[in-house]
Amino acid sequence: MSSSSSSSSSSSSLHWLSLVGTIWLQAINGPNSDFPVYSSQLKDLKNISQVQLNFLAFASDAGKLFGWFSGVAAIYLPLWLVALTGAAFSMVGYGVQYLFLENSKLKYWHLFALTSIAGNGICWINTVCYLICIKNFTSDSRVAVGLSTSYLGLSAKVYTVVADAVFSKAKLQAKPFLLLNAVLPMIVTILVSPSLRVLKTAKERTNSAFIFMFGITLATGVCAVVGSIGTKSYGLSSREHMVSLGVLLASPLFVPVGISLIETMRKILRDKKENRIYDLRIEDVESAKEMKEDGEEEVVPVIVPVTVPVPVQPVEEKECDEVGGMEMLKKVDFWLYFMSYMFSGTLGLVFLNNLGQIAESRGLSQTSTLVSLCSSFGFFGRLIPSFLDYFSIKRGFSISRTASMAALMAPSAAAFFLLLHPSSYTLFISTAIIGACTGAITSFAVSATSELFGTKNFGVNHNIVVANIPVGSFCFGYFAAFLYQKGAQGNYKCIGSKCYANTFLIWGCTCTIGTVLCTVLYVRSRNSPRRLLSN
Repeated sequence: MSSSSSSSSSSSSLHWLSLVGTIWLQAINGPNSDFPVYSSQLKDLKNISQVQLNFLAFASDAGKLFGWFSGVAAIYLPLWLVALTGAAFSMVGYGVQYLFLENSKLKYWHLFALTSIAGNGICWINTVCYLICIKNFTSDSRVAVGLSTSYLGLSAKVYTVVADAVFSKAKLQAKPFLLLNAVLPMIVTILVSPSLRVLKTAKERTNSAFIFMFGITLATGVCAVVGSIGTKSYGLSSREHMVSLGVLLASPLFVPVGISLIETMRKILRDKKENRIYDLRIEDVESAKEMKEDGEEEVVPVIVPVTVPVPVQPVEEKECDEVGGMEMLKKVDFWLYFMSYMFSGTLGLVFLNNLGQIAESRGLSQTSTLVSLCSSFGFFGRLIPSFLDYFSIKRGFSISRTASMAALMAPSAAAFFLLLHPSSYTLFISTAIIGACTGAITSFAVSATSELFGTKNFGVNHNIVVANIPVGSFCFGYFAAFLYQKGAQGNYKCIGSKCYANTFLIWGCTCTIGTVLCTVLYVRSRNSPRRLLSN
């Protein structure tokens, strides 16, 4: 009896340790998100056009076209090996660029191929994180996924903070970021690889652990926002900010350690109680023998209650058949989902990729501040689904993912229209709104895939869905670069709010269309058997 309880308690702490591992992985699994910080310098160094620069941003997303390979690999390989494969792709892709960046033999097509390889590595690590959250926290999978993916929005912040603190005197800003992009994913993946495994389902819901984790996450987000606004105005140096952020990122480890200690104390107390019961039973047997020897004809037996497990009939889910990748492509709901995601979440990522050039066209030198701001608010945006799921599940209902995504697309469209105003304040406000909404939409989309098409083939299905990112990145990015060069009128750079005015107008209209498509998807899927079952 005590051995089984011991295994369940250790299993509980291991579940939370696996979640902490995915959090750390996600915090560094956005090496492509720091591209806007050094893109202008890369453009000058390699003497490439704005269209070519946008193709490099697309290259990172192009790797996601083959992200479904990671879903297939996760079926046959251990998850830690899948994660290490993704980290190896990042190391090769960014490491070679770091070593040969200033070498004239490193051509443009080399940069494109290497960036694509590194971009594909992101898919492998994402797949591992999603599968661990879904399978190790079946009853709270949405909450776990939301917590984990929220830290992906913090990646750009992590890389910029470390670069500012460690490489502040670097002459060539691109090289420190390329070095960090190559090394950090591999270091963290090796560190957490022992925890990256699927465990038996934990039946207990540890509410206090989730609340504590939410508290740490909120504190981390506040620290990131404060650093984005300006560490100097708060009397913090870049290194102090890096240390404080590092401590907060390490804090989730207190959850599995605390659960393990509590369960160990419970086991000790339970063992003592069982020993006392055992001693009492021995005394009863001995006293019964003495009574029999004294001539007692009748002995009253001691009845020990035994709990017999009653088999529970499984819930019929015949109507909720799992949908495979090829079958999914034939469904109208998939294409509504694919297009609405591309016209909103992907569009926000394209905006982030162009943030460096947008700031430069408006005469701003605070590109890293804008990227950090977008990353910090993206972090909070990704955390919203987890909050909503945690409290809605406690009250016995589930929030529709497609409805939530549609509700978030409208503010994004408004933010793009707000960018038509040339003020620098509107740029900062719109960046924060687009960052938060894009982060939330991306996080909601993870659960939306399983809500619409099931969890059995999630690894393959979701990687097919995110193929919209390279498609959208190519279309929207190329179009923005084309209008930028047209506005430059033959010059190398375009200066003024006119450079992106038409782009913002078209992006705002596109995001509005995405809102309509996602609303239609919600109307079609709200009465689906899987949706009703989740409620």
